[in-house]
Amino acid sequence: MKTDYRKFLSPDIVSKLKGMELKARMVVEGFIAGLHKSPYHGFSVEFAEHRQYMPGDSIRDIDWKVYAKSDRYYIKEYEEETNLKAYLLLDCSASMGYSSDPSKHNKFDYALTLAASLSYMMIKQRDAVGLVTFADKINKYIPPRSAGGHLHVLLQQFANLKTASTTDIALPLHEMAERVKRRGLVIIISDLFDEPGKILSGIKHFRHRGHEVIVFHVLDPREKDFAFSGEAIFEDMETGEKITTLPWQIRRDYTRQFNETANLISSECRRARVDYHMLDCSTPFDKALYAFLAKRERLN
Repeated sequence: MKTDYRKFLSPDIVSKLKGMELKARMVVEGFIAGLHKSPYHGFSVEFAEHRQYMPGDSIRDIDWKVYAKSDRYYIKEYEEETNLKAYLLLDCSASMGYSSDPSKHNKFDYALTLAASLSYMMIKQRDAVGLVTFADKINKYIPPRSAGGHLHVLLQQFANLKTASTTDIALPLHEMAERVKRRGLVIIISDLFDEPGKILSGIKHFRHRGHEVIVFHVLDPREKDFAFSGEAIFEDMETGEKITTLPWQIRRDYTRQFNETANLISSECRRARVDYHMLDCSTPFDKALYAFLAKRERLN
C-alpha cells in the first residue's frame, strides 16, 4: 500500500506556515548573509573535511583514495551554499506511539507534523536539513541538504516511520554530537522518557561542541495530569510490563514526581542555554508552533 507522504504537510498546514521563520539565535557556521549570524565573511563552496561514512550517505561522496590507504569509508564534505545546517533528531521509541484518546493523534504523529513543518520552513530559508531517527540507537541518518527536492525525501521518510524498541537517549545523542563537526542547529523531538541525567548529558554534549540546541518535549495531556478515572491497567509500551492501580490514589505522587523531573530538565537546559519547550498534544499544532516561533523572535 502506498503511503501518502503529504499527510504531515497538508496545504492547510503550509498556509499556516507562510510568513514564519526559524532564526538561529547563536553563531552558526553558514555563509549566506541573511537570517543567521555567521563567523564567516564572503562565500565559498570548497572542500571542508572528511568524516566517517554513515548509513544514508551517498556512495558518490566516498573518497576512494582515502579508502585505498585506510581500508575505511570516508565522506568528502564541502561547504554548502546555505545559511546553516540543521539536524532533526526524532525519537522513534515505542512510548512515542501513546495516545490517551484513540480518536486523536498520538505523540509520534504530532512529532512528525512538527518535524515536517520545521523542515519546510528551513528549506524555504535555504537552510540544509538532515534527519536522525533513534530509539536505543541511531536507526536512520539522512545528511543535511538544502535543495527543494530534499523536502520530498524527508516527507517520504516521515510517512514510513514506525515506533519500536526501548529508549536510550544518551547513546544516539552522544554519537551524533561526536560526528557533527560543523556548528549548526540541533533540534531534538522526544517525550524524554529516560533518566534525566542521561538526557541532559546528551543534550549538553551538543552545547559543548558549539551547537545551538532546541528541545521539543512532546507529551500526551494525561502524562502530565494523570487524570484517569476508574481502576486502570497500565502497560509499559516498551517492555510490556503491566500494573493494575487506582489512578486517584497515586495521582498526587505521580504529578509531584513528573513536575520535579520536568522542572529539572527545564532549568538545566536554561542553564546550558538550550531552548526547551514542552508541547501538549491536545494543543492545536499551529498554535503551539506559532507560540514557539513568536517567543524566539522576541529573544533574538
